[in-house]
Amino acid sequence: MIRFAFKFRKTLQAAAYLLRREPHREMNYMRLLKVLYIADRESIRLSGRPITGDRFVAMQRGPVLSSVLDLIKGQECLPLEEQQWMDDWQECIERVDYSVQLARDPRQGALSRFEIDILERVAEEHRGKDEWEMVEFTHTLPEWIKNNPGDSARPIPIEDVLEAVGRADDLADIEEDAEADWAFEDVFGS
Repeated sequence: MIRFAFKFRKTLQAAAYLLRREPHREMNYMRLLKVLYIADRESIRLSGRPITGDRFVAMQRGPVLSSVLDLIKGQECLPLEEQQWMDDWQECIERVDYSVQLARDPRQGALSRFEIDILERVAEEHRGKDEWEMVEFTHTLPEWIKNNPGDSARPIPIEDVLEAVGRADDLADIEEDAEADWAFEDVFGS
């Protein structure tokens, strides 16, 4: 199973970028999860690699990014060495009931121009949709349909996303990129 290394800084900056675009720098957190998922999916379609590197999970209300959901909910399920992520996330992005708001801007130095363009395009494309319309939209995605978890949760293999976005033939190259991503992470960290 292909898996990219999770890029916390990029993930935090991508979430902040999307929140900066919103009135009052605030968004329903389910909507944020969907927009980030779609942006990762679009990045895979265009480049063969996600922006965040997070794990994709099919849930009853559609696909989500697993670690982002944990960060939003403030769940202490991260390994000890990654606990700093929770602190940094909560310093920048505060949860207020079912919304998240930008408390402190982490800037966007970790994001490439390409990634910012994807975030901008996806955010603009889905600008008028509330969280429930985003759920309906993500329920039409082939990889969610294939991995529909019912009332539970189920991992979405990146291979299913590759197939859904027309990149199944690039599987070997993308797997090689993912392995290189982990090697880079082992040497340099996030």
